[in-house]
Amino acid sequence: MLRAGAGGPPGGYSGGARVPPPGAPPPPVEVTGRRKRPHSIWTKMQRKHVSLEQVSDIMAFRVVVETVMHCYEALGHLHAAYRAVPEQFKDYLSNPKENGYRSLHTVLIGPNGHRIEVQIRTREMHEFAENGAAAHWLYKQEGGGVDGRQYEWVQQFLDILESASSPEEFLSHTKMQLFPEQVFCFTPKGDLKALPAGATLVDFAYAIHSEVGDRCAGGRVNGRQVPLRTELTNGDRVEIATANSLRVTPEWDRFVVTGKAKAHIRRHVRLRRREEFIKLGRQLLDSEMREAGHAWRERQLAPVAVRRELDSPDDLLAAIGDGRIPAREVVRALYPEAPLDADTETVVSIERARRRRGERPRPLLIRGVIPGLATHFARCCHPIPGDRIVGIITTGKGVTVHTDECLTLESFSHTPERWIELDWADEPDQEQPGHVGRMRLTAVNKPGTLAHVASLIAGNQANISNLKFVNRQPDFFDILIDVEVNDTRHLNDIMAALSARPEIASVKRAKR
Repeated sequence: MLRAGAGGPPGGYSGGARVPPPGAPPPPVEVTGRRKRPHSIWTKMQRKHVSLEQVSDIMAFRVVVETVMHCYEALGHLHAAYRAVPEQFKDYLSNPKENGYRSLHTVLIGPNGHRIEVQIRTREMHEFAENGAAAHWLYKQEGGGVDGRQYEWVQQFLDILESASSPEEFLSHTKMQLFPEQVFCFTPKGDLKALPAGATLVDFAYAIHSEVGDRCAGGRVNGRQVPLRTELTNGDRVEIATANSLRVTPEWDRFVVTGKAKAHIRRHVRLRRREEFIKLGRQLLDSEMREAGHAWRERQLAPVAVRRELDSPDDLLAAIGDGRIPAREVVRALYPEAPLDADTETVVSIERARRRRGERPRPLLIRGVIPGLATHFARCCHPIPGDRIVGIITTGKGVTVHTDECLTLESFSHTPERWIELDWADEPDQEQPGHVGRMRLTAVNKPGTLAHVASLIAGNQANISNLKFVNRQPDFFDILIDVEVNDTRHLNDIMAALSARPEIASVKRAKR
């Protein structure tokens, strides 16, 4: 390891660096060291007003390597072998001094508790430091001119300084000029991880291992607890805390920058959302089957899935859950002999609803309908008890019930003879099951949202009869939900309960 020679001259170099024979190429790593002279120590104490214990460079080493990557690798090895003083670390690679000086500076706690300063730089940086403006290590100077490329490199930063409108802008542009695409960080063991600029703790976790990323629960940067979305900088020492189970959330996808992290996060979100859709699809299909008076088993879905060009019954249930395939179409495919609903109207089977709820027969509670005339509820406006309603007579179909605010009524304005006045019977305490109310809901797009919605609706003694996504964004989605309710009060109670959920942005009655 590095050591300052005890027997050599106080200002000289000795120890861990190997001296190559004459004519041999320079080694890939060159290590030199020195001890500060007593007079220099006293001068620094006076100039900085510090005690002897606070002077960090009484013993100092310089490490010269070939590339920037090697600089950070060397830093990682040193921090793994010795305890570092965090507040003494300086990254002049990403943030060079005004005179163009670049190097990594760190202070280690060496044997017997002595502080040791180490500077790490590339050979090109070293030559610039030795022959240019930086003279901190200028103990002896060898001959030779400075490569013109170094001055050209400095001139680039002078141009940035002249064109920048503020120190902050200069710093930002300088970082991009120096190292536009990567940051170098370390694990607690000193392993180096190169990440894209803007990488966060979650990116770092996935860089270690995909399982570490999947179970990432928190982390520390340079010993401080920080949020997962914290952007890392060069030289950061990062510790990742993991949980026993998956912790992936859709929010991670908004701040990670590495392809590996994004791919794993999106995969887990898709799988979790698929499980949610399968569960919801099973509920929707079960509700539709019970309403049709059919018993069913999941293995019956395999032929329907094949006809729909899906791989499995689970794929079919997921398609029902996310609204791609209506549950009633699956019922029709399984029981083609069952009567079909009209495309624009739903025939409400009161007898079927009674059988499901175990109720005794009773008349349809609408006044104004001609006896013997079939009654249908329009699917454009979904009228339910409590709405103001009108009827439209259709030849061969009977009476179609609309709300009086339905936009479809405009198309019948030229045939007033088809209109009839309707009203709900005055039996407010008597429930009328089987009426479908439609809600439009805007919710946060994250796993578990639909499950909470379905559970809340079921907890309010209602069934979901249909579900359709109308707009889906990365952060929010809009969905139409058809719910079997007793009346407007029942539907309003459900909407109020949904509005109280933090993941629900808005919920309202859908007009069509």
